[in-house]
Amino acid sequence: MLIMIRNLDTALIRTFVTVADKASMTAAANALHLTQGAVSQQVKRLEEALGCSLFERDRRGLRLTRPGERLFGKAKRLLGLNDEIWTEMAGTDVAGQVRLGVPYDLVGTLLAPVLKAYAEAYPRVEISLLCAASPDLTAALAAGTIDLAVIEERVGPSAGECLVIDRLVWVGAKGGVARAKRPLPVSIVADTCAFRPVVLSALNEHGLEWRTVFENGNIDATTATVRSDLAVTTWLASTVPADLDILPSDSGLPPLPNFSINLHLPKYGAAPAAQEFARYIRDGLARRAVAA
Repeated sequence: MLIMIRNLDTALIRTFVTVADKASMTAAANALHLTQGAVSQQVKRLEEALGCSLFERDRRGLRLTRPGERLFGKAKRLLGLNDEIWTEMAGTDVAGQVRLGVPYDLVGTLLAPVLKAYAEAYPRVEISLLCAASPDLTAALAAGTIDLAVIEERVGPSAGECLVIDRLVWVGAKGGVARAKRPLPVSIVADTCAFRPVVLSALNEHGLEWRTVFENGNIDATTATVRSDLAVTTWLASTVPADLDILPSDSGLPPLPNFSINLHLPKYGAAPAAQEFARYIRDGLARRAVAA
């Protein structure tokens, strides 16, 4: 029996992934340097080839259908492998400098394996890290002082590419009593922390008195105050140290919204070293999400 082999067009797949990331044909067209009509036509061609609808429109823009959701993760992995093969086989020697902006809580957790893998793959690239709160990283990218940034933002429209969605959770010492104190002692890494407005708003709406224990931009000191049961804090669930507790919903503390970890590149393009770094970050977080 003769089996017909069919091949996917990676150009159509790349357009599909970009539209899904941006939730907008217009935004995808700008990112791909195509007309909106061309993007729409490429999506239509892919849908016809696969025999299913990939997007539907709601009041907030485009969203993936069930088949679109199934395709999305695999499409990203396909593009990553395509780009990796192209780089290796074309003999591209990536060199130079890349300046990466990362929030304090991600540099030693989610991104540590990515940093190690990239440094080993591209020894001729000088890596500079800027660790800061997400709003500060946004400003640094706009000012051109960094080449790409991983930024924590509340789930919703963003100029960046969503890599992971995670729960923002309350964290305390194991068996600790700080969670029950009033006013609630809260330790926050910095006054510009992306979580701070959301956390304080939730406390105020819940009618909980609170006081700041520590707020100076040092995550190690924040961790120490929580570990010593002097305060509670909020982190993304995937970054909570094993020796601390994610506090349960019945702890008396208000629920918190989900946050997305978004990849931001310069508006007018990135150098090859930064583009490769972005690919490593995408692949690394995608593999971690699959493993979880």
